[in-house]
Amino acid sequence: MRIAIYSRGIENNQHHDIILLLDELAHRGVEPVFYQDFFNQFYSAIDLKSKYSTFNSYDDLDESIDCIISLGGDGTLLDTVTLVRDKGTPVVGINYGRLGFLANIGKEELYSAIEALVNHTFVLDKRTLIHLDADVPLFGEVPYALNEFSLHKKDTSPMIKIHTYLNGEFLNTYWADGLIVATPTGSTGYSLSCNGPVVFPDSQSFVITPVSPHNLNIRPIVVPDDNIISFEVEGRTDGFLCTLDSRRELVTKEVQIAVKKEKFGINLIRLNENNFLQTLRNKLSWGLDKRN
Repeated sequence: MRIAIYSRGIENNQHHDIILLLDELAHRGVEPVFYQDFFNQFYSAIDLKSKYSTFNSYDDLDESIDCIISLGGDGTLLDTVTLVRDKGTPVVGINYGRLGFLANIGKEELYSAIEALVNHTFVLDKRTLIHLDADVPLFGEVPYALNEFSLHKKDTSPMIKIHTYLNGEFLNTYWADGLIVATPTGSTGYSLSCNGPVVFPDSQSFVITPVSPHNLNIRPIVVPDDNIISFEVEGRTDGFLCTLDSRRELVTKEVQIAVKKEKFGINLIRLNENNFLQTLRNKLSWGLDKRN
């Protein structure tokens, strides 16, 4: 069994955790393949007992890779999604960050997680991705996101007007700092912080949430994910920000932009005892009430 391991980096006090991971993988007969930049950060600080393979990009991850472990927080897992693309390789997030909503397996569960991977006693959650189409090249070979797409004004510039359409039919004009189109997975992220609803991962929907709207009668709306959502942007500045998860590009007002459901999805691994409702309660304190 071969498992790719990706991370943005770890703290010096986490080197012991890497040693424990390597020992457990060796004990289970698993060959790790490390992301090159990550490997460069720790190989000289750890007494390695073996030589390890590395990878640099999507092209290096062939069919021999059984899954990818993301070491870090949710942002690290979002990076991993851009490495997997349409390969369908399952991704498991081990939380070395803070909240860890997507990477919801704690590092104290490392042994049970490796055991589940080896014995295939895990559950695959297929998550929807959102795809961006534009009349200019944007985001290279990865014009998709797991959490959300957003349009946003630049820095301290005035609010923008975002004319929004569903399959060509006018939906609304948002006078706001920006607009978010979140997948079900992303409904617990940026959209939630802007008062968007939480929707279940298998709900086959998008959530359209305005950012600081200058209207009292505007609320987030949930639409089926078979819609093509297109936009026209007006504002006092020449451009605005266009984002996919944590990646962003500056575009001009003349650019034509639309989003839709991506043709492929991403497979997230969860342990049998973890489910969406438990994660909501444990990570976001959903329904917390001292009377319960």
